[in-house]
Amino acid sequence: MSDYRVTLESGWVVRDVDTLDDAIGIAIAEAGKRLNPKAKFVEIEIGQAICPFCEQELNNALIVANIALVGLSLEMKVFKAESEAHAERIAKSVIGQSLRDIPLKVIEVELIK
Repeated sequence: MSDYRVTLESGWVVRDVDTLDDAIGIAIAEAGKRLNPKAKFVEIEIGQAICPFCEQELNNALIVANIALVGLSLEMKVFKAESEAHAERIAKSVIGQSLRDIPLKVIEVELIK
């Protein structure tokens, strides 16, 4: 049995917003409210994308017609999992219970020593 750090990606829709900073703040706050208190140990950050042209990191947020799509990165530690796949399933289950109807995708599974 090993311990893992699992990072998931999620897309969050924010309506009636004017700036990217507001959209990011609202998305993180709403996700935090839904994760608290059952999964308050999940770390929430803005997701990052790599520009295919300049290879710099960019925030995963876009506003069109006052509706924003914000990419969030959700990270949690999974203790005593049998394998990487088992750790993925545990993380998706724990986070998915609080964030129903929010798509989740596994980005990274890292063994913790």
